Amino acid sequence: MTKLTMNRRTVLGVGIGAGVAMLAMPNVLRAQDKSLKVGVYGGYFKDSFDKNIFPEFTKATGIAVESVAEPTGEAWLVQMQQAAKAGQAPADVSMMSQVSMRKGQATELWAPLDLAKIKNSSNLLERFINKYPDGRVAGIGAVSWFITLVTNTDVYKEAPTSWTALWDPANADKLGLLALVSNSFLLDVTAKTYFGGAQALDTEENILKVFAKLAELKPNVRLWYRDEAQFEQALKSGEIPMGQYYHDVTGLAAADGQPVRSTFPKEGGIQDAGSWALSKASQKTEEAHIFIDYMCQPSIQAVLSRKVGTSPTVKRETTDLNEKEFAAVSSDIEPIIPHYDMYISKADWLNEKWTEMIAS
Repeated sequence: MTKLTMNRRTVLGVGIGAGVAMLAMPNVLRAQDKSLKVGVYGGYFKDSFDKNIFPEFTKATGIAVESVAEPTGEAWLVQMQQAAKAGQAPADVSMMSQVSMRKGQATELWAPLDLAKIKNSSNLLERFINKYPDGRVAGIGAVSWFITLVTNTDVYKEAPTSWTALWDPANADKLGLLALVSNSFLLDVTAKTYFGGAQALDTEENILKVFAKLAELKPNVRLWYRDEAQFEQALKSGEIPMGQYYHDVTGLAAADGQPVRSTFPKEGGIQDAGSWALSKASQKTEEAHIFIDYMCQPSIQAVLSRKVGTSPTVKRETTDLNEKEFAAVSSDIEPIIPHYDMYISKADWLNEKWTEMIAS
């Protein structure tokens, strides 16, 4: 995930007070006896977990957490695979992108999870349970986030209501869009907006039709961006007044007084997610199940929404988020879910066609 920058920090220590408290709780695993390495995205994300989530988990369970900053992209997956071959686990539980989850499943990297030991998983939306083809559970939804249609409010007094705004000739040379086929998910947006949904991406012949429609918006694009900070600055200044960006980050900028807004189009925002996965090389299966069960609690998902800015992976009605808090991180509009399997099985072909039809 490119959304968050790397920033390695020292591991989380368990305070003496917490350790003493655990001594008085014989039915809880003691912090000094039990520990777990947890991999999360680096930077602000990891800082937020270190401050708001992991200490509370340790207090509740007695399991000490050593947090590990994951490198961005698929580098962490490669490290996990190489380590597993040597019987080692750089982290016991890791937050993995959906593409990395599926690539790890292909090599049986993830130890199957027992839902009977993760009773809070019943709170999850079904799409946030990753399964092997034979039905074994490979991963559990940790957090989700949205990419939406964003605009500069000085330039656009009224918010657009549909992704079709990206194709509107009135927006020539005004757009900032993510630069890669595999992180922009613009094929999914185009399929939902003009072709009725994900079924339009089931064959190469149909995908080419979607590519052709997507190519029609090229005159409107000022910037195909890899550096998110570059687009964010251009959006704030009005230099590039429309595009796609992260809903939560845009909301933080708006709350800071910047003239920007995030809109969930009628076709839905793009919802992406990270899943908890247990390395097959880990010796901490019991602790991992306790951790994942804890993270599936609606109350913890609500804390993540308030403190980290992520969207709940559990059913909204199970949380105590109010209307304003929920709107800050999510929407009731049915989301656009990326066709992840396509991005894996046809990766080279998609990149070739993207370069030929979109990026050229």
